[in-house]
Amino acid sequence: MPDTPPSMSPQDALIAVMVAVSASDEQMRTPELVAIQRTVNQLPVFASYDADRIRQVSQTVFDLFEVEDGLDALFGLIRDALPERLHETAYALACDVVAADGRLRDMELRMLEEVREELAIDRLHAAAIEWGARVRHLKP
Repeated sequence: MPDTPPSMSPQDALIAVMVAVSASDEQMRTPELVAIQRTVNQLPVFASYDADRIRQVSQTVFDLFEVEDGLDALFGLIRDALPERLHETAYALACDVVAADGRLRDMELRMLEEVREELAIDRLHAAAIEWGARVRHLKP
């Protein structure tokens, strides 16, 4: 891995957040991957995004997870690339990915907490975002 990770676009940063929460428990499950792909295919923020970059951004996240202080470096890249107006969007996307498989794992919940803190998401806003993700992913 190079000494300095590549810079990210705002869309790359959103992808990185989703991949990070999915991979936080060391297993990216199919529903989580489908949720990421569906998000990229459907949301306006990704309208001009080159979906082929998902693999490169994912590899950056995986590489940073392997090094000491890599999580801090990842959040530095995300904060640098992501305008404040997209912080809540990033948190909402992360919540959707975690909720996608219907199971909330401790490591994923801790990563969500880290995302919330790193992006300075207001606690009340976070609760509303989390509730929205939960009800969107309920099963009959």
